Amino acid sequence: MDSNELEEWLGREDSAGAGWQKADETGETIGHESGRMIVEILKKNPTKDPKKYDEEDIPHMRKVVAYCKRHLAQESAAKKNPDSKSAKSLKNWGHNPENE
Repeated sequence: MDSNELEEWLGREDSAGAGWQKADETGETIGHESGRMIVEILKKNPTKDPKKYDEEDIPHMRKVVAYCKRHLAQESAAKKNPDSKSAKSLKNWGHNPENE
């Protein structure tokens, strides 16, 4: 997903309820927070120039790749049902399983 697609998705109600709740009192899910971080990374470096990533960007990007890889391998529901919680959670992490 590009930054505009992801930002639009994160603004939808479907996005807010998918995934594990953070330990704080905000009610935001971990994936939703991650999605906001991904949007920031994509917007500040739209050309994806490796030299333009901040020190904090790389570990988060690795976390995103690991999450998506793990969940795509474990949960076939995400690919079969775009309304599943798995698919919505993956979208929060910037991966739309419908685009595979």
